[in-house]
Amino acid sequence: MRHARRRVLLKLSGEAFADSDIGYGISPETVRRVAGEIAEAQAAGHQIGIVVGGGNIFRGVSAAAEGMDPANADYMGMLATVINALALRDAIEATGVECRVQSAITMQQLAEPYIRLRAIAHLEKGRSVIFAAGSGNPFFTTDTAAALRAMEVGAEVMLKASKVDGIYSADPVLDDEAVFLDQIGYMDFISSGLRVMDTTAVTMCMDHKLPIIVFSLLRPGNILRAVAGEPIGTKVC
Repeated sequence: MRHARRRVLLKLSGEAFADSDIGYGISPETVRRVAGEIAEAQAAGHQIGIVVGGGNIFRGVSAAAEGMDPANADYMGMLATVINALALRDAIEATGVECRVQSAITMQQLAEPYIRLRAIAHLEKGRSVIFAAGSGNPFFTTDTAAALRAMEVGAEVMLKASKVDGIYSADPVLDDEAVFLDQIGYMDFISSGLRVMDTTAVTMCMDHKLPIIVFSLLRPGNILRAVAGEPIGTKVC
């Protein structure tokens, strides 16, 4: 059943933006498809805030593990999300729909600074808003930044689009008996040690009763279905 117009926070995996042939960088085809679905959802009246990861360009966790200062590595990861945000904004506006990028790290020539009330005003005027540079703080994932922005702008659901089609009882790549879960409770997710999403983000959503939908970005049409409120992926609630 489709919901009436609603405000959502869409978290896009950076890795899903990668060129499938080389495993990193930005796939223009994927970005255009994602932008088209976002634009279609906006045209239907939905208000969409977006957080994009940066793993297709730079993974701060991996760099820190190889000896780089962890805080410095995280800041570099935040800059990677800005690159993805600019690419997505360009593709969204190419469809004729208005979009703004707000960055948690000030960079006036590229993006607006993150201002909560301004972001809400953009959404109410029918513009999508891409929140770049995470939360602006090292040691926090873009999942956590997405949960934070969702609560700040009053989103009714957080939609996490990645390379997986939902949550399983175990890693389906390693366990043939892994079972797909249509729904799972916050505490069950946390206690199971599932790694589909950062547990800090899930805990924040639990504390504020914000439901999470985990679904695949790779299947065309999924973003539009998720934004419209159709049953898709796994619901964490």
